[in-house]
Amino acid sequence: MSIVDKVVAAVTPPESAEDRAEARAQAVSVAEPDDWLSLILEHHAELEEALAAVEEAIEEDERMMAFKAFAILLTGHSIAEEGVIYPALAAASETGHADMGYSEQAMVKMQMAALEKLEPMSQEFVDKLEHVKGALLHHMYEEEGNWFLDLKKKASPEDQEMMTERYTEEFDRYIGDDLLEEFDDAEA
Repeated sequence: MSIVDKVVAAVTPPESAEDRAEARAQAVSVAEPDDWLSLILEHHAELEEALAAVEEAIEEDERMMAFKAFAILLTGHSIAEEGVIYPALAAASETGHADMGYSEQAMVKMQMAALEKLEPMSQEFVDKLEHVKGALLHHMYEEEGNWFLDLKKKASPEDQEMMTERYTEEFDRYIGDDLLEEFDDAEA
């Protein structure tokens, strides 16, 4: 853990699993079927599952395949948020949340790049993956806890519809059905 990581951890204690569950439940309660928020919440759950698959892998090839699937899902999700949701936050006078979202996602991307260079079964990999997990869970908690709830209240119905369409397009552009099927086939 870097000095910056230690300072951030000391200044911002992580929220509890119960806090995260409560924030998710609140976000689920305001999401509408197939809207941008429900899609993001679905992706958050998929990210948690993909991360767990990396953690649970006991063989190197299995861990690398799980890590690649997690990395692709994480990148597609972050690109869609960065291209659609964070600009909408800024337009809704939530620039601080948008700036923080961009910053947090950039930090996680740098950590993911560092993970790619580590031996996947090493303790160093496990430690850095745990750091990524903590950052990711905290980031999702912020989004689900208030950022996206505020956006849901402030954005017009027309903007909500546009955000759903654009978020889906951006996510699908990066992920694509073929890419997800490739990893599903490899896991089978």
